[in-house]
Amino acid sequence: MTLTADQRRAVAKNAYADYLAECPSRQVLEILATKWTTLVLLELSGHPLRHSELRTRIPGASQKMLTETLRLLERDGIVGREVKQVYPAHVEYSLSALGESLMPIVWHMKDWADANMAEVKHRRMISAS
Repeated sequence: MTLTADQRRAVAKNAYADYLAECPSRQVLEILATKWTTLVLLELSGHPLRHSELRTRIPGASQKMLTETLRLLERDGIVGREVKQVYPAHVEYSLSALGESLMPIVWHMKDWADANMAEVKHRRMISAS
């Protein structure tokens, strides 16, 4: 069967969409690129924290969003979760070795954002007017 050019493009587009849906690196990048992930990683850098401590340190993060983010990071091996057998029992989250290996990139992105925020704000004002 011969396909038209439009049909070939549609087939190629669908095949690419299927590839992207299954692409492992894209799946990880989607998690790492979220605002909450970056903020959680920055807060966990250097020391473990409890869920309530993270909520205090990350204004605007709902309990649900923070829990979902921590679960995804734990699933992917970037964050570790440890139940402390004290009274009352509590859970601490910390960066795993894999998470620690990611931090130079995260810190570099934060430094870039800090250095360029004035320009970004300026561009946003121009764009809004």
